[in-house]
Amino acid sequence: MRSSQWLGPLFCGLVALVAAAAVPQAQRPSQDHQYSTTDIQTGSRLYSGQCQPCHGVNGDGIAGINLRLGQFRRPLSDDDLRQVIATGNAGAGMPPFKLQPAELDGLVAFIRAGFEVGGTAVKVTLGDAGRGRALFEGKGGCPTCHRVNGKGPRAAPDLSDIGAVRSPSALQRSLIEPTKAMLPINRPVRIVTRDGRTIRGRRLNEDTLTVQIIDEQERLLSLAKADLREFELGTTSPMPPATRTLTSDEVADVVAYLLTLTGQP
Repeated sequence: MRSSQWLGPLFCGLVALVAAAAVPQAQRPSQDHQYSTTDIQTGSRLYSGQCQPCHGVNGDGIAGINLRLGQFRRPLSDDDLRQVIATGNAGAGMPPFKLQPAELDGLVAFIRAGFEVGGTAVKVTLGDAGRGRALFEGKGGCPTCHRVNGKGPRAAPDLSDIGAVRSPSALQRSLIEPTKAMLPINRPVRIVTRDGRTIRGRRLNEDTLTVQIIDEQERLLSLAKADLREFELGTTSPMPPATRTLTSDEVADVVAYLLTLTGQP
């Protein structure tokens, strides 16, 4: 019998095993690992074919567990996840399961990447959303540039639904390494028109003949490239790394808050 046949019941039994600690957590290894894009892609294929029927497209099909967001009933290291998959839990109907190392790595990597095939597999510790909102609005200074639910400027991307479209790992990376995580469409621009005007802002859209930006005065401009003398795309995000002002625990709180922003009233 091929190993992949058991992936569905394996993940359906994950909840019960996560809740039942066979070994005290203090004795468990806390090591987390590095994964490649190939590992994440392998995990994506395994998940969509076998695990999705129980856990759903977004990993939240079982109450109290959200695989995409890395939410379990107790903290789990990568080695804990491997143990859950390998040992099973007869009481929950989950059999012991023997995966090939590459398959096991792939499933853990896909979970850690927040279900983003092109993402980065990292373990994210979520904080307190209430504290995160206070930090976002206060110490972090985020509303200086970002707009949320109709309030705030448009100098930076609107974050009203960011929790629905970005994974925890992607949000964490955006806070810690904003330049590396910057989407190409959001790159800052410097434009000089043929009549000598200099315009700075953020790119919103671009095609062969035109570019649309929002400038520093929050005006939406559509410019014909034929009317431009210079068109320069910045390579550095204007957003400073959050670690300049926030501790690692505070970054976790802000990530938790951002995940609550799903565009719902």
